[in-house]
Amino acid sequence: MSVNYNVLGLIFASLHDKNVSELTDQRTMGSIPFGGRYRLIDFPLSSMVNSNIAEVGVITKANYGSLLDHLGSGRDWDLSRKKGGLHLLPPFIHSSGEIYKGRLDALNKVWNFVSHSPAQYVIMANCDVITSIDYNPVLKQHMESGADITLIYSEGFYDYSTNRGATIIDFDENNCLKDVLFDPLLSGKCKLWLESCIVTKEFLWNTIIDAKSRGEVSFTRYILQENRSKFKIMGYKHDEFFTRIDNIGNYYKANMMLLESDKRNGLFRENMPIYTKIGDNGPVKYGVKASVKNSLIADGCIIEGTVENSVLFRGVKVGKDSVVRDCVLLQGTTVGKECGVTAVIADKNATVTDGRVITGSPTYPIYIDKNGRL
Repeated sequence: MSVNYNVLGLIFASLHDKNVSELTDQRTMGSIPFGGRYRLIDFPLSSMVNSNIAEVGVITKANYGSLLDHLGSGRDWDLSRKKGGLHLLPPFIHSSGEIYKGRLDALNKVWNFVSHSPAQYVIMANCDVITSIDYNPVLKQHMESGADITLIYSEGFYDYSTNRGATIIDFDENNCLKDVLFDPLLSGKCKLWLESCIVTKEFLWNTIIDAKSRGEVSFTRYILQENRSKFKIMGYKHDEFFTRIDNIGNYYKANMMLLESDKRNGLFRENMPIYTKIGDNGPVKYGVKASVKNSLIADGCIIEGTVENSVLFRGVKVGKDSVVRDCVLLQGTTVGKECGVTAVIADKNATVTDGRVITGSPTYPIYIDKNGRL
C-alpha cells in the first residue's frame, strides 16, 4: 500500500474529557473503551491509516498512561516506521504550570514536532466523534478549491437538552462557511461539524501566531466564528454513519447502536477496517445453561447465565443464574451468581457480588466506577 508523506495527521486525544468525566477520571478521551474491543482513538487513527497517511501525532493532556499502553509503537496500525510513524505528544508545560487551554494553544505547544514534518497539509481530528472517513476525496477537494480550511461535516439531529459542545455550521450557495453556532440552544436536523478539518501547515502556523498575539486559544470561536469572513472556509459532507460521545448517556447509546446491523455495518465498512491493539484472550466460554440474545460478546468472556441486548468487553464474567440485560460491561467486569443487572455501564474490573439486583433504564443507565464493587 502506498503512503502519503505530504499529509500529517494530528489527533486530539483529550479536548473534551470533561463531557464524560465519569469515564475520563483515570483515562483520556482517546482511551475510552468502545464496542467490545476498541478504544475511541482507534477510529480517527484507522481513518488516517486507511487514507495512506504515514505520520500521525497524538496530542495528549493528562491521564494518558492507558493511551500510551494501548498505542505502543503503533505496530497494530502499521505505523511502526523509521520514517513517519506514530508519535505520542505529551503536553509541554510552561513555568506557569499551565498545560493548554484550547486547540490553538495545544498546537502551539507541539509545533516543534509539526514543523519538522515534511508534510504540506495537516488533517486534524478528535476522539469524541466515532466514524470512519476516507480523507483522500476531502484532500482532493481542498486542493482543487483553494480553500484555507476544509471542514468535514455531516447532517444529523441535535438536541441541546441531551447534547453538549457541538458546533453547528452552515454554508452559502458556493459552499463557503456562512454561519457557526457553538453549543446552541436549539433542536432539530442540522449540519454538525465532525471536529475534523484540513489545512496547509503554513496557514495553520500563521493562524497560531495571530491567535497567540491576541490571547486566543479556541479554533472554533476565534477562527471559525470571529474570522470566518477573513478566510476561505469550505465544507465537505460526510455521508457515512457517525455518532458523538458528549455525555455518559450518549456513550451508552453509541455502544447499544452496534446491536443494530445497519449502524454496525455503517461504522465497520468492508473497505475501511478499524484497527486496534491485538489481545491474547481465548475464545468465549459458554456454560451449560448459558443464554445469549442480540449481544456483542468479546473474546475471553465466560458466560454461565443469561445475556440479552448487551455489549460485553474482553474478559467479562457472568455467573450462574444471573441475568444481564441492556448493559455495557467493560473489560474484566465480574457479575456474580443469581444477579439481576439491567441498563448498567460497568467500568473496567468492576464487580457485582452474588445476589445483587441493579436496575437502571436505557434513558438513565447506572454507572459503576472502575474497580468498583457492589
